[in-house]
Amino acid sequence: MRVDLFDYDLPADRIAQAPHARGTSRLLTLDRASGAVADRRFSEFPDLLRPGDLLVRNDVRVRNTRLYGRDEKDRVVEIFLLSPLDAERRAWQALAKPGRRARSGGTVRFPPEDVSATVREVDDEARRVVVFDRPVDEDLLARIGHVPLPPYVRREAGAADRTADREGYQTVYAREPLAVAAPTAGLHFTAETFDRLAARGVEVVDLTLAVGAGTFKPVRALETTRHRLDAEEVLLPAATIRRLRQQLAAGGRVVAVGTTVTRALEAWIRLPDSGEENLRFSTDLFITPGFEFRAVGALLTNFHLPRSTLLMLVCAFAGRENVLAAYAEAIRRGYLFYSFGDAMWIA
Repeated sequence: MRVDLFDYDLPADRIAQAPHARGTSRLLTLDRASGAVADRRFSEFPDLLRPGDLLVRNDVRVRNTRLYGRDEKDRVVEIFLLSPLDAERRAWQALAKPGRRARSGGTVRFPPEDVSATVREVDDEARRVVVFDRPVDEDLLARIGHVPLPPYVRREAGAADRTADREGYQTVYAREPLAVAAPTAGLHFTAETFDRLAARGVEVVDLTLAVGAGTFKPVRALETTRHRLDAEEVLLPAATIRRLRQQLAAGGRVVAVGTTVTRALEAWIRLPDSGEENLRFSTDLFITPGFEFRAVGALLTNFHLPRSTLLMLVCAFAGRENVLAAYAEAIRRGYLFYSFGDAMWIA
């Protein structure tokens, strides 16, 4: 399909710039069969689920992977760590801004910890291999790193470590520190939400999809068939696999919290039978209209960027016309969009 078919106009003031109190967002509901929409609050979400539903969430934790350092001329340079390349966590794949201050062979210092890194190489897509003078573990990242907020959330350089952002850009159930972006549909949940789901007879299970920087990668191709997703790692616990198989075999509904869970589940169900052991696999599954959903029966998500792969996934699930009409209605009704914005329930 043409990428421009997934475009829409969003006023700049509808892009949420800060986290709000969990559980207080608005919730637009979309009936994917009829296209009907309704205006609700996220506090009503547990009441929209059925007893016996199986809710699946992504328990990934966001690393503080945005580092602000100084080059050899004492100029500020941002190093955005993507993933470790060795067991010691000294060598990392990274992005740099501005790139001219992090050329191959250059050194970047990160005060006040007196940490330094050397840029070892730069590839054709401007990704760097940076090698630190010591292991970069989670404790060190907590001290020198900043929250890797999306580019549409405006903060002054170095201001992204504010407590509100560190807490607000993390789900309350985050565990595995593997992501550079949050699974934002999960940001709305509170402990009370899960208590109410349990009381309603909804079971909750976890998986981990290590959200990468590719989630913000723009689609520059004219046709969806010419775009490729960056692969992301998925960890599926044996207990989750067992419950998913039981639920699907019984004809029960699987509810995905977000597009990351949707992609992980739809990739998993297409794998050869791997038994019921803990499963780790990599997926670059790109879901666009015409896709056959075999696992996910309902979806909680946020509002996504125009022409984005996430919007295409939602359009595949509920129909492009339905989704874009719902987005237009959300804009008309004053909903906030993107990571810190309001939520959407599709069933």
